[in-house]
Amino acid sequence: RETILNTLGQSDPLIKDALMTIIERDFITLLPNENKEPAPSNSKAKSTPGVQAPIEYDPSIVSDLIKRSQASIEELKHNIQTKSGSGLFDFILEDFQQLKKILFDPQSSAIIMAAMDASAWINENMEKWLGEKNAADTLSQSVSGNITSEMGLALLDVADVIRPYPEVIDYLQHVKDDSFMDELIKLDGGPEARDAIYDYLGKYGMRCAGEIDVTRTRWSEKPITLVPLILGNIKNVEPHASQRKFEQGRQEALAKEQAILDRLKSLPDGEQKAKETKRRIDLIRNFSGYREYPKYGMVNRYFVYKQALLKEAERLVQAGVIHDQEDIYFLTFEEFHELVRTHKLDCQIISQRKEEYRLYEKLTPPRVITSDGEIIAGKYKREHLPADAMAGLPVSSGVVEGRARVILNMEEADLEEGDILVTSFTDPSWTPLFVSIKGLVTEVGGLMTHGAVIAREYGLPAVVGVENATTRILDGQRIRVHGTEGYIEIV
Repeated sequence: RETILNTLGQSDPLIKDALMTIIERDFITLLPNENKEPAPSNSKAKSTPGVQAPIEYDPSIVSDLIKRSQASIEELKHNIQTKSGSGLFDFILEDFQQLKKILFDPQSSAIIMAAMDASAWINENMEKWLGEKNAADTLSQSVSGNITSEMGLALLDVADVIRPYPEVIDYLQHVKDDSFMDELIKLDGGPEARDAIYDYLGKYGMRCAGEIDVTRTRWSEKPITLVPLILGNIKNVEPHASQRKFEQGRQEALAKEQAILDRLKSLPDGEQKAKETKRRIDLIRNFSGYREYPKYGMVNRYFVYKQALLKEAERLVQAGVIHDQEDIYFLTFEEFHELVRTHKLDCQIISQRKEEYRLYEKLTPPRVITSDGEIIAGKYKREHLPADAMAGLPVSSGVVEGRARVILNMEEADLEEGDILVTSFTDPSWTPLFVSIKGLVTEVGGLMTHGAVIAREYGLPAVVGVENATTRILDGQRIRVHGTEGYIEIV
C-alpha cells in the first residue's frame, strides 16, 4: 500500500490524492497479522540503491548495455527477413521474450534506480544542509548519453545543413505530401538536405507521437512530419546551436556542482558531506541519461515487427482477403495470425471496431475510476499560492515568463523562440520542439516522465500535472511558470 501510494504520488500527485480519498472511506480494514515479520523501517529501504550503487557500478556499464541492445536489434533485423506467414508470428512471439529480457535486465533497472535515488538524495539533503530547493535539476543538465535529448539537438544539425540553401527552404515551406523527397534532390542543396534528413531518420525514424502504439505512423513512414520542426529551427535558432546548447548546460551543471561542494565544505563535518554529495552527483551525471534508452530500444524493435507484419498485410490485400493494409490494426495479434493461416475473416469485425475506435477517441480518460464507475478527482493540498495560480507538480526549476502556445498536435506547432509550450502530455517525439521553447506546462506527467526529464536536461522551467491547463490557459496569453514552486500565473 505504502509503496504504491508513494510511487504514484511522485509520478502524479492528483492520482495519489484521489486514492487517499477512497482509502479514507474505510472501505477496507487491514487486520493485524500476528505471524508476520515486521516490515523493514523506511529509512533502510530508502537508502539501499543510492548508497550501494557507486561501489558496484562504473560508467562503462551503460555503454555495454547500449551495445548489447543495438547488437540484438541488428540481429533481429537480419533474422526477420527470412520469416513470413505463420512462421513470422511464431518468430515475433519468441523475440518478444528477448525484448522483455532486455527491458527488465536487473542491471539496467539498477542503473535507472541509482540515478533516481541519487537525485532524490541530493534534493533532500541540499535543502536540509544548504536550504537549496531542487538542486538536482541543474545538476541534471546536459548529461551524457540521453538518446531523447540528443534527438532534439540532432534536428538542429539538420536545420544547419539546410540553412544555406534558400531554394530548399522555400520548397519545404510549400510541400504537402510525403513524396517531397523525390523533388528535393533536383534543387540546389537538395541532395545535402535529403541526406541529412535520411541520416536523422536512420537513427530516430522509428519514433512518433504515442509511439508505444505500434499502429501509429512513424517519422520514417511520414517524413513530412519533421518539416515544420526543421523550418522552425531554421527560423528560431542560431546556426551551430546544438553544440552550444549542450555545452552551456554542461557548464551550468559543473558550476552548480562546484558551488555546492564548496559550500558543503564549510559546514560541520563538511568534508564527509561533500564526499557523499560528489558520489551522488557522479551517479546523476553518468547514469541518468540512460533512463531514456530502454524505451528507444523497445520502439526500435516494434518498428521492425511492424514492417514485417505490414508485408503480411499487403499479401492479404493482394489476395483480396482485406481491403486495406491498415485493417490489421483492428485485429489482435492472435486474430491476425489466424487470418494469415486461414484467409478467412468476418469483415463486420473490422468496420465495427473502426466505429468503436472513433467513439473512444473522443473520450478523455479520468485519472482514477472505481470499479463502480465513480470518477474521483484529486486536488493539490497547497497553501501560500497566489490567488489565481494554477497548481501543478514542479519538475524543473526556475521562473520564466512568455507567450503561451497551446499545442495539442505536434505537427501543428508554430513556435517562436521564447514561447512556453502548453499541452496535454509529451512523449519523446515532442523533444525536437523543446529546443525553441523556454518553459513547459502539461496536464499530465510526473517527475520521471519524458517531458520532465528532458526539461531538466535542457534547463527549461517546467510544471506538469496542471489540471485542464490547455483550456484554462489561452493560446497567446502571457504566463509565468514557477518551475521551482510548481504553479502557473496568467500575467
